[in-house]
Amino acid sequence: MKYSDRITAMQASPIRKLVPFALQAKARGTKVYHLNIGQPDIKTPQGFFDAVKNFDSEVLEYAGSQGIPELISALQKYYTTYDMHFEEDEILITNGGSEALLFTIMAICDPNDNLLVAEPFYTNYNGFSQCANVFVNPVTTKAEDGFHLPSKDIITSKINAKTKGILLSNPGNPTGTVYTREEVDMIANIAKENDLWIIADEVYREFVYEGLDYTSFGNLKEVEDKVIIIDSVSKRYSACGARIGSIASKNKGLIAEILKLCQGRLCVSTLDQVGSVELYNTPAAYFTDVNEEYRKRRDVLYNELMKVDGVICEKPTGAFYIVAKLPVENAEDFVIWMLTDFNKDNETVMVCPAEGFYATPGLGRDEIRLAYILNEDDLFKAATILKEGLEKYVELAKNKELASTEA
Repeated sequence: MKYSDRITAMQASPIRKLVPFALQAKARGTKVYHLNIGQPDIKTPQGFFDAVKNFDSEVLEYAGSQGIPELISALQKYYTTYDMHFEEDEILITNGGSEALLFTIMAICDPNDNLLVAEPFYTNYNGFSQCANVFVNPVTTKAEDGFHLPSKDIITSKINAKTKGILLSNPGNPTGTVYTREEVDMIANIAKENDLWIIADEVYREFVYEGLDYTSFGNLKEVEDKVIIIDSVSKRYSACGARIGSIASKNKGLIAEILKLCQGRLCVSTLDQVGSVELYNTPAAYFTDVNEEYRKRRDVLYNELMKVDGVICEKPTGAFYIVAKLPVENAEDFVIWMLTDFNKDNETVMVCPAEGFYATPGLGRDEIRLAYILNEDDLFKAATILKEGLEKYVELAKNKELASTEA
């Protein structure tokens, strides 16, 4: 039997594809510290669980396709704290940020269209685009520049007749980069001048460090009809399993079109929506404590990485990820070696090769992404193991190269 070209062309998740090696390590009795996936260990606010427990209905009915009114109202209130003001018919509740991204791509692109995407990018940007027969048109950013955007000329040189929009995350996954106001304005100007949509994935909006100013694309009045904001409770409230995302746009026509897709999938889980209302009612002080925790974790991991000669990495200023360029030829080989051949006191670390976060062939082969989502003690252990493993791997590679030369 033949499978569709669409599914065979779709890449496997680079974040999850090496899981079998971790399972084998655990089966041997080795403890594995997981820095490969963005699953925080921060406690989910209790209000979510209380709301679900207190839900009282004899029938668990379909919710409305747009989302329950209470959650839409909670989102409206939340956005006002960022000086963004959306009406009820400008917000859709989705099955996670993933569905929000997929529905948005389907709504603004035809088959064979493309989206400008700053690489490295969240891997599912590529996967969701492939599902819709849309192409990622990469704009390369570099570790040496802290993964900030290149010049306007470089970005506009990528635009062609099939380009429909610009998709980026701010703060960035996987880079942890927070775009400056100048970068945000540059993207807005490019969108205006070339009649492009801006898909702004802002699910890490709260996680900005060093006291940096953060500018949402939703704050730019001059392009408000072109901006589509993707959001989620997953990382913001450490509620990844709730699967509640959203789309917000001042372009009412676009929201009405995407609603057709929402109607086709009927509705989002009623109980997850009920619980998420209370998540959005979480006091702002929650983020003060969480931000400080993530900042400390970032520093632990970053400081250990930078002790290894040849590692290139600017300290990230947002989200909870680090992308580091390593002094190795193939980062995936290194990641596998850490799980198969290296341990310290019967403990090892799993990280994520970064090649799958790029669309340009060959880029990212010597880079890894790490998620600093473990408690500080575990993260320090993991960082120390990673540092020693990397030093050992580099030493072995040099000895192998030397032996080959002498032979």
